Amino acid sequence: MSSVDISKLLPPSLLLPPRLSAHKYLMVCTLTVAAWDTLVLSPRTWRLMKTKEWPLLKITYHILRYLMPIEFIIVAVAFFDTGFSASQCSKFYLFEPIMTAILMTVASASLAVRLYAIFDKSKAVMGALGALLFLQVVAQAICCGFYKVVPLKEGQGCIAGPKESWVGVYWLAPTLFYTATLGLAVLRSTRSQMVKPISLWKLFLRDGLNLYAAIWLVNMINVLFWFIVNPTDESDSIKTIITSMTAVLTTTMTLRVILGVRGSLAQGGMYSGGSASATNHSASGTGSATATSKSAHVPASRLGNTIGISRSVQQSTGVVNANDNSTYTIEQMRAKAERDWIDNGSDGDADSKSGYVVDDTTTTRPSGFREKASLDDEEDDNSHRNNGGIKVTIDRQYQ
Repeated sequence: MSSVDISKLLPPSLLLPPRLSAHKYLMVCTLTVAAWDTLVLSPRTWRLMKTKEWPLLKITYHILRYLMPIEFIIVAVAFFDTGFSASQCSKFYLFEPIMTAILMTVASASLAVRLYAIFDKSKAVMGALGALLFLQVVAQAICCGFYKVVPLKEGQGCIAGPKESWVGVYWLAPTLFYTATLGLAVLRSTRSQMVKPISLWKLFLRDGLNLYAAIWLVNMINVLFWFIVNPTDESDSIKTIITSMTAVLTTTMTLRVILGVRGSLAQGGMYSGGSASATNHSASGTGSATATSKSAHVPASRLGNTIGISRSVQQSTGVVNANDNSTYTIEQMRAKAERDWIDNGSDGDADSKSGYVVDDTTTTRPSGFREKASLDDEEDDNSHRNNGGIKVTIDRQYQ
């Protein structure tokens, strides 16, 4: 009794070639990632939506946020719908290349704005990234005209494929852009690490280097598929097997780069590692030491001139300047004591007023201190009444 080949009984929609079957499985994974990302980012998206300002990064965020799931829901319908005819596919197949080009352009522009900001509005950075972005837009626009319908059997889906291998420039151009963004992000992090060392893992997460690296990696793998892997025949869609996943991951990682900005998104946001100019100045060794820098031995003769008494001391001693948040040296406190007299409740005569006498060792309380002191300092005032001293917090600045 001869055996019957059951595969001949299956419709073309179920009798798929191995590579086409893998393509469909990967599309399912792509849709899962897109759906999960849309769900997970919903609370943060809502909080961002409620902010009043609408800078460029906020606008691009919402474009990416909604355009990506809309695009791939439509693409998935054409890809999995067994009733999608060849005539319909011939009118639809350019939808994914065109929409993906728009998606990648918006994502690249967002990263360019962010890097421009963390390099302190560097014209050189914006010029380089702008040139690469322009190259990406032109290359993808040209390549969209060289796609074709992959000749599949009825019910196997609608897929757009390249007419020639060089159409892979469609993905090579953005990969060059993302290589530059990764390099610039690493360079900025390295400079900040030279000024304020932290662990590499914290640096990696603080600056979002994992996000830039993920974008670069998925695009590089996609380019390798385009230029290395060869299709077996015209119906083989191996070259475009991970293009959808690349677009989705690039979008989701870009969204996280934007959400990772601390503070306002205006003008690209701020950089957590400090300004680029200060970083470069300190890294080159030409900058002067700051108040928080760890200086070596400071002569005692200079130390007296560099001891600053902070605003908290001014409040506790009655020497308060509401419009001044700076610190004072000992000499400045002597000069200030001559001006800041405190009324002790008498007739207002100059003989009934006394000032602070500040030297390098002690700070003496004036007679009228209690009228100037706040209620919160009353207990501390009583405890020091007998010995005539007060508790002073001193910030030392080394030069």
